[in-house]
Amino acid sequence: METNRKRYLEAGRIVGTHGVRGELRVDPWCDSAGFLQQLNWFYLDEAGQSRAEILSARPHKSLLLVKLRGIETVEQADALRGKILYLDRGEVNLPEGRYFIQDLIGLTVSDADSGAVYGVLTDVIVTGANDVYEITSPQGKKHLMPAVEEMVPEISPEKGFIFVRPIRGIFDDAD
Repeated sequence: METNRKRYLEAGRIVGTHGVRGELRVDPWCDSAGFLQQLNWFYLDEAGQSRAEILSARPHKSLLLVKLRGIETVEQADALRGKILYLDRGEVNLPEGRYFIQDLIGLTVSDADSGAVYGVLTDVIVTGANDVYEITSPQGKKHLMPAVEEMVPEISPEKGFIFVRPIRGIFDDAD
């Protein structure tokens, strides 16, 4: 199953300025601010029509401080407040076994041993400790399952599935 993957993904939102030389404070919408440091460009629209060169980027608390080419003053930077920044998935190196959440949504979730289909992954809740998968059954019932290696032995976005080994009680009505 070939997924219809978007090329440009939301990376974060500009939430303010830092200093007086046009540096931006970006709230990252990914694992960490440090993840975005590998980028050379941000895109200012989801079609990738307008891009901005990243001159410098560094984590600061939970935010990313970014200097973009052409943004020299606090006024220019402030005009971008609230803007969503995008990244080009082709410019990102994900570690093996890591995926963009948008590529997981919609995958079929099946039992790794029996092949029984539990449903479709409908959301990934980022908790800090580990992600939690929301899986919606064919009947529309929502189930939450920790996305830990012991319970999720195989993920294959290219083939359209996630194999799981859930503990008792996640998909059945065990006490």
